[in-house]
Amino acid sequence: MKKIKLMNRIAAVGTDRLDRKVYEVGEAVGAPDAIMVRSAALHDLEFNPELLAIARCGAGVNNIPVSRCSEAGIVVFNTPGANANAVKELALCALVLASRGIVGGIEWAKTIDRSSDVAAAVEKGKGAFAGVELWGKTLGIVGLGAIGGLVANAATHLGMNVLGYDPYITVDAAWKLSRSIGHAASLDEIYEKSDYITLHIPSVPATRGMINAQTLAKMKDGVRIINLARADLVNVPDIAAALGSGKVASYVTDFPTNETVAVPQIINIPHLGASTAEAEDNCAVMAADELNEYLTTGNIRNSVNFPSVDVPVTGNSRVSVLHRNVPSIIAGITGAVSAKGLNIENMTNKSRGDNACTLLEISGGKLKEDEASKLASDIASIEGVLRVRTI
Repeated sequence: MKKIKLMNRIAAVGTDRLDRKVYEVGEAVGAPDAIMVRSAALHDLEFNPELLAIARCGAGVNNIPVSRCSEAGIVVFNTPGANANAVKELALCALVLASRGIVGGIEWAKTIDRSSDVAAAVEKGKGAFAGVELWGKTLGIVGLGAIGGLVANAATHLGMNVLGYDPYITVDAAWKLSRSIGHAASLDEIYEKSDYITLHIPSVPATRGMINAQTLAKMKDGVRIINLARADLVNVPDIAAALGSGKVASYVTDFPTNETVAVPQIINIPHLGASTAEAEDNCAVMAADELNEYLTTGNIRNSVNFPSVDVPVTGNSRVSVLHRNVPSIIAGITGAVSAKGLNIENMTNKSRGDNACTLLEISGGKLKEDEASKLASDIASIEGVLRVRTI
């Protein structure tokens, strides 16, 4: 029986998809074959030798030591798009919060003396919280993936002029965009033309601190910035200074930190982007299906460290080999199979950066246990091979 350890509370609609005749699932599971996790940090966790995969119920994998997993031949999955609608809706909320003095107004209303004429006090004081409308303003969107694309389309229905920048946009994502969305050729174009800027990109070396004194200087005076992506995309001291000078009219973030909560003008949302019942359910279902597919067939979907691989199951024995993306390994793998007098019915090899996966089907039905063990041992001895499984 395969074991799946839950590192957080995972929605039952997802874990219930894992057949209990095949899987033992729970928080107390020891020596797991796979892990399902939401927000728990795994960087200090010692991985057991049996661990084959980790599925993150969400898009970001900052809480997972991806490089260490790659070294150990552990496939890391995420669930792209499963929480996209939830984040889109929060982004629309953030646009309004950035435009109107709603947060401050609500807090002020709580302070009104109830023994006085509250309605009169409201009429007298509401002017301090006046704002601007979204209609006719230009929204610059950085990143047009699952979330950014939904935000872009929705913003057009709010009467906004939408300008998008994404040099890595996929064909499928592009097809889903409204034809009215403009294409920015550079980030500078987004900075120079936008009244609002919203970020929907991952945190990588090239994007960390991308909103800083230099890029803020290129923006319109009174720009409004929304960051529901990752905290470290924005340099907090620089944006605090811009808020103080009026260069930035408002900054809304879904990632409060010690620095951001110390700046009164920053609107801190307590990481609610994917915090809906529907998003948690969608993420759990996708993560469970990804793990089940990989553990039972070797097929890989939505991995962040290994390539997508899909070989139809025919009933023959399958051999999954995770390895370095270097010359001669495929020849070594096929040579090891041939040396056993076995025939390869079907095979695929895909790579992702430094890592690769070769998935083979051996004709003639299921291999005997000793045959499978010897074949796996021979392939594992090839330099550059990270993990071998016979299925």
